[in-house]
Amino acid sequence: MSQKFDVVVIGAGPGGYVAAIRAAQLGLKTACIEKYIGKEGKVALGGTCLNVGCIPSKALLDSSYKYHEAKEAFKVHGIEAKGVTIDVPAMVARKANIVKNLTGGIATLFKANGVTSFEGHGKLLANKQVEVTGLDGKTQVLEAENVIIASGSRPVEIPPAPLTDDIIVDSTGALELVEVPRHLVVIGAGVIGLELGSVWRRLGAQVTVLEYLERICPGLDGETARTLQRALTRQGMRFRLGTRVVAARSGEQGVELDLQPAAGGATESLQADYVLVAIGRRPYTEGLGLETVGLASDRRGMLENQGQRSAAPGVWVIGDVTSGPMLAHKAEEEAIVCIERIAGHAAEMNAEVIPSVIYTQPEVASVGLGEEQLQAARREYKVGRFPFSANSRAKINHESEGFIKILSDARSDQVLGVHMIGPGVSEMIGEACVAMEFSASAEDLALTCHPHPTRSE
Repeated sequence: MSQKFDVVVIGAGPGGYVAAIRAAQLGLKTACIEKYIGKEGKVALGGTCLNVGCIPSKALLDSSYKYHEAKEAFKVHGIEAKGVTIDVPAMVARKANIVKNLTGGIATLFKANGVTSFEGHGKLLANKQVEVTGLDGKTQVLEAENVIIASGSRPVEIPPAPLTDDIIVDSTGALELVEVPRHLVVIGAGVIGLELGSVWRRLGAQVTVLEYLERICPGLDGETARTLQRALTRQGMRFRLGTRVVAARSGEQGVELDLQPAAGGATESLQADYVLVAIGRRPYTEGLGLETVGLASDRRGMLENQGQRSAAPGVWVIGDVTSGPMLAHKAEEEAIVCIERIAGHAAEMNAEVIPSVIYTQPEVASVGLGEEQLQAARREYKVGRFPFSANSRAKINHESEGFIKILSDARSDQVLGVHMIGPGVSEMIGEACVAMEFSASAEDLALTCHPHPTRSE
């Protein structure tokens, strides 16, 4: 006999586990299916974000920045910290313990809210059914009025630089290095490459970033991206833009890369002991049985949605498998909206107000439109810009690099975009999100009293 549920969620990442918990809270009989095997050889909840993404990378970023501060920044405060060293295995173990605690917390929440958890691979069947293939190969069938596809994404690989077990790695492998590379080459100047590259640069590695385009962080406001590149260059990261990798050969001495200008030209070689491939992520939609319910992904693996509904009755899509930025908080918001709609409630999500953050030092945070987008739309706008070098709190903390830029409509003064680069902006961007959600003007923000001295003022 098959088990019957109101909601079955395929995937227990940020979108999937939030959807499952919220559904159970609303009184819906809910199941969640997950197949990811963690380091301990057991199914681990939390998806990419908790296991090999947001959480572990931020743990390493925090550790590496504390090492950098102790070694380089304490002396200006009159604090002598001699003989500072880094124990990389201990740093990695701390990261792993954080991940273990957080993923275990999701299992506790599932139990507390009455979510039934299944370990294995979920596949859509006809007639509102889902097949679960367990880790032991045995199958069972679940019946579900609603199925939510929240299977997430995985790193994109490139043929010229196929991954190896420990030398040419993706973002997951870069989180597990137990020594500081002499020379780390990062392929891709996006968020993941810059964050992980900055970890190992602060710990002493030479870091070279290769990017096919003539700029870093495509999609980021241009001025902000250029400022970030200059900051990271001053920290010792090397950038080679307009460059493509045509081959990679690994051996006992590391990796030899063959490079060419993106526009064409002579080939040259570059030697590294580790290579991180970080050119983006691809939706995980293979093997889900999409064809049995009449669904098909596009060439990127994406599934279309209208208000999180797919074209198949009773099948919903959220997170990295559908349109919009591949961000954990975007998946979580979609999860709530999706479940609220399944439960018959009115729910909306403003897709124009989804913040993004790059957790380098300085941090980068943005929400809304950038100048290039406004110019392309031929929309008249005003620019307000303030440097952290003129901010009292930033100067006190010796964190005066960067700026905050507010873009507003030339006529109505409505805030259209906010772009920040500087200290603590990952926390400050939330204020801009609230302002934009309420259609605030730049003047509204200016007339709001902020405490002094703070970065936010």
